Amino acid sequence: QVQLVESGGGLVQPGGSLRLSCAASGSFFRINVMGWYRQAPGNERELVATITLGGGTNYGDSVKGRFTISRDNAKNTVSLQMNSLKPEDTGDYYCHANALTILRDTRSFWGQGTQVTVSS
Repeated sequence: QVQLVESGGGLVQPGGSLRLSCAASGSFFRINVMGWYRQAPGNERELVATITLGGGTNYGDSVKGRFTISRDNAKNTVSLQMNSLKPEDTGDYYCHANALTILRDTRSFWGQGTQVTVSS
């Protein structure tokens, strides 16, 4: 199993910045992909950004050029730097990991979520 703990959410004004962090722990051989998804009230969960073990990144169209994802493979952490935040970035942000477990299967794991509110 993999436990994911997020931190860094909060309230920020439009145009401001926030940094989210997620730490993975548990029993696994490696985490192939780590990422962030978000869900606004009444909406489906959507991709924010993902990053592979080798550093390849993928971003949702709405955050390209404003958000940057990074990871520390030695510490099993992933971070999301969010700049130029907009009210439509408001939502619950979830850390995600695709990991090779000690049972030799690949599974998806989710964090509990951290709330981001962009409002003046």
